[in-house]
Amino acid sequence: MSTNTIRLICPSLRCRAILTAPAAARGKAVRCGQCGMRVKVPDAAAPVKAGPAAAAAEPPAK
Repeated sequence: MSTNTIRLICPSLRCRAILTAPAAARGKAVRCGQCGMRVKVPDAAAPVKAGPAAAAAEPPAK
């Protein structure tokens, strides 16, 4: 997959089509070609950092 496109799944439970949107559409709404539902294209994902929740999930050292 190219970095110039974004793949989404239509949120309509009756449709669930795979949508492809250009990277320029980030943060905007696009329309599903099959059912017509408007879908918001997410902004660029921020990198995930290990926080307190991840540290709490680790078993304690003995």
